[in-house]
Amino acid sequence: MQVSVLDINGKEVSQVDLPADIFEVEVNTGLMHQAYVRQMANARLGTHKTKTRSEVRMTTAKWYRQKGTGRARHGAKSAPIFVGGGIAHGPRPRKYTKNMPKKMRRQAIRCALSALLRDNQLVVVDQFNVSSHKTKDMMDTLEKLVGDQSALVLLADRNDNVERSIRNIPNAMYLRANYLNIRDLLKHDKVIMPLDALEVIKRIWGREE
Repeated sequence: MQVSVLDINGKEVSQVDLPADIFEVEVNTGLMHQAYVRQMANARLGTHKTKTRSEVRMTTAKWYRQKGTGRARHGAKSAPIFVGGGIAHGPRPRKYTKNMPKKMRRQAIRCALSALLRDNQLVVVDQFNVSSHKTKDMMDTLEKLVGDQSALVLLADRNDNVERSIRNIPNAMYLRANYLNIRDLLKHDKVIMPLDALEVIKRIWGREE
């Protein structure tokens, strides 16, 4: 598919042909959802933990005598019904990791890229550079390309000025093209893709022979 290539000021300068095996696949929302859930689950540490009645630091002596008080019988103040006692059925350390076949993960990325192109959320630029690392310069550049919408800038390689200038903008972020993932692609209104980042995407996400 032929799409317009813009310069840093948002003016069309040429056309580029996007490979159909990456940007024109059938969008499978169920597959993308599965990949998103997997990524978010694998990011969880699972270190949550509460103490049971056997783990709280509290005396093990009987709280008050068994009979004659008129109150219910209790053997320890560490019981879950008392303030400061243990927690019944609380969270314990566990793993949330999910598995997903490699072919499905790769296809989910292709579906996301195709959906972005279909919905006019993909902005292709000839190159993406700023003259300084000032946040104001980056905000002016993004304003020309995407307006006030949130943006993900794909980079082919390290770019200090871009990375430092975009860091303090709350609705924008950068991402190396070889770290493409389903969460960041779907998180933003627009994805800005320079031609050198497109070459990286072609090399990594193209159909395997």
